[in-house]
Amino acid sequence: MESSTTSFIVTALTRAIVAHQLQPGAKLSEQKLADQFGVSRTLVRQALFQLSQNRLIRLEPARGAFVATPSVSEARQVFTVRRMLEAEMTRAFVRQVTPAQIRVLKAHVAQEKSAMALDDVPGRTELLGDFHVRMAELMGNEVLAQMLVDLISRCSLITLMYQSASAAEHSHAEHAAIVKALAARDEALALQLMDEHLHHVEAHLTFDPKAPNTHIAPALALA
Repeated sequence: MESSTTSFIVTALTRAIVAHQLQPGAKLSEQKLADQFGVSRTLVRQALFQLSQNRLIRLEPARGAFVATPSVSEARQVFTVRRMLEAEMTRAFVRQVTPAQIRVLKAHVAQEKSAMALDDVPGRTELLGDFHVRMAELMGNEVLAQMLVDLISRCSLITLMYQSASAAEHSHAEHAAIVKALAARDEALALQLMDEHLHHVEAHLTFDPKAPNTHIAPALALA
């Protein structure tokens, strides 16, 4: 029971971070979280430790837990790793692609479009990241999928700090183009589009040293 409760808290906080409801640098009060979730501070502490292992938060002795604030250097390293992993994922995917897989990806891209039309920033952010995870899941590679979940969670913080406003539109259009190349089994084009896409996401980040918002998000309704 304790394990499932801790997992629930980890999932809820991760979603809040990915959805940009919790800002980089925000302090995470154990007591406020315990009250929010109706659990003991011990369970909250366990959840925060797990999140620190994923580098989504940092734990500071005598100060507490804070949403991580990735450096410019870390941001660039994360995108370098993603390009390495996702190039091979794209190569493997296009070689075993099925019509059913393409239907799933097309449906996902349609959801992205709907989220943008509704100006649903949290939903849009989550869907744009999940596109890459869905490819790994459709291949049946759970290890790769989990690695991408971790990397994309870190990317959500990076994009929150550094991404320009128009980047989501570009990402959606590029996802649609990638799916088209996959459906055509055009390996060279799919690889080129995926590489360009990740380079474009990184290029749309504005790396200037703005101070992060250190106020905890007003809404901690993390269902």
